[in-house]
Amino acid sequence: MSEPNVEHQDQRQISPDLSENMEYCKQVMGNSNDLMMRPLQCLHKWPAVMLYIDGLVDVQILNHSILESLLKTHDLPEFSADEEHLSYLQNDVLAASNVTLVDDMEDVLNALLSGSAILLIEGCVRGLKIAAAGWEDRAVGEPISQTVVRGPMEGFNENLRTNTSLIRKRIRDPHLWIEEREIGRITKTRVAVLYLKHTVDAGVVEELRRRLDEIDIDGILESGYIEELVQDETGTLFPTVYNSERPDTVCAALLEGRVAIIVDGTPFVLLVPALFVHFFQSPEDYYQRADISTLIRMIRYLSFFIALLAPSFYIAITTFHQEMLPTNLLISLAAQREGVPFPAFIEAILMELTYEILREAGIRIPKTVGQAVSIVGTLVIGQAAVDAGVVSAAMVIIVSITAISSYVIPENGLSISVRILRFVLMILAAAFGFYGILIVLLITVTHLCSLRSFGVPYMSPFAPFIQKDLKDTLFRVPWSHMKTRPLSTGTPNKTRQASKKTKR
Repeated sequence: MSEPNVEHQDQRQISPDLSENMEYCKQVMGNSNDLMMRPLQCLHKWPAVMLYIDGLVDVQILNHSILESLLKTHDLPEFSADEEHLSYLQNDVLAASNVTLVDDMEDVLNALLSGSAILLIEGCVRGLKIAAAGWEDRAVGEPISQTVVRGPMEGFNENLRTNTSLIRKRIRDPHLWIEEREIGRITKTRVAVLYLKHTVDAGVVEELRRRLDEIDIDGILESGYIEELVQDETGTLFPTVYNSERPDTVCAALLEGRVAIIVDGTPFVLLVPALFVHFFQSPEDYYQRADISTLIRMIRYLSFFIALLAPSFYIAITTFHQEMLPTNLLISLAAQREGVPFPAFIEAILMELTYEILREAGIRIPKTVGQAVSIVGTLVIGQAAVDAGVVSAAMVIIVSITAISSYVIPENGLSISVRILRFVLMILAAAFGFYGILIVLLITVTHLCSLRSFGVPYMSPFAPFIQKDLKDTLFRVPWSHMKTRPLSTGTPNKTRQASKKTKR
């Protein structure tokens, strides 16, 4: 049996011979067992076949809304052409919600693999695509990676249409526009772009469209593919595209004038443009009083610097700048390090690598034994290392507080960047002390100021300085004072809420 020419599949038209169409579908799909072909006498008059993929269609819809309608007896009008058969079925017979015409075999195969059913009739060179998708989806549940104490407990799942509905439910505005496209020559993954038409910067949307249309890849399996392919700068440690699995976070970003990218098959939604300050903001900041949110946000910034600098500061002080420590603390540290055979840098590297190994193991170890392994890794190994004189107790404390501080950062992408940069700082601190740390920090700040996310400076509103946007950066002012949207996003609709004077 000869193989069909798949390269010219888009040029193959639907044949009026049903058996030829059925044979072609079988050959292209390799006689796959999940390709179902249901022959029938449509309206007891016309030979036809119903094609669908088992597991991708809703059996209830297929049986009751489609097959039941097609197998009834109708008093048929006179038809002058075969095309009128399809028009009559589409408009007067089928009870399905969405029925459209297909013209060639590529459309037939794409529709089948998207969960639609295809009706082909003997003698017709076009077919009917009937919406009947009904595969199993994970239920809407609580977000796993971005949990909050107070706030909505709904999270996205892997179904694109479910995710768009979660956003529609919160933003009931006709100006919320959704543009869909297929990306991936083989996977044909559906990607949706969402934005508020009267709030978003049109230049950002146009630039995003251009970057998405330029993607030429065989498959998109997760939003991380899109993130890497559309970001402004690939040679940077810092994320320039924000991701979230929380509908409330995405809705808040849309209201600020940003654009959301939803990829079918993943619960993580991308948001652009993304600024450095966005990675320190949590949805819970806006569900509590401004003073509480400000305190918690400042703790996050403090934790960021602890996670970044604590090991390198310890190495620099104990190696080059002992005079900065109080005498009693210096004597205590010297006594602890008396039996340690390694310098502070090697000691820190060993502990950091051990922690990173335990961290990765904790993610992948089965849950039934994960708790026991974490206890062994943190308590037994740490205590045994100190007792054996491999590391000092002070180093265990430094690495522990560093590890805990890294978890305070709300977005995991920035936390990973801090982990990588921490090793660079440790190396320069061991070589040059505080001068090495200062060099790395200056280079890092310069690099951050040079980054852009879809044309927006990454360090806005600090560089360039935008005073009106400072109300939601290091601190959060009360909602009554947040009358304008962030100007850094370039939104044409700057007013968030109207000013009202209180009458006495």
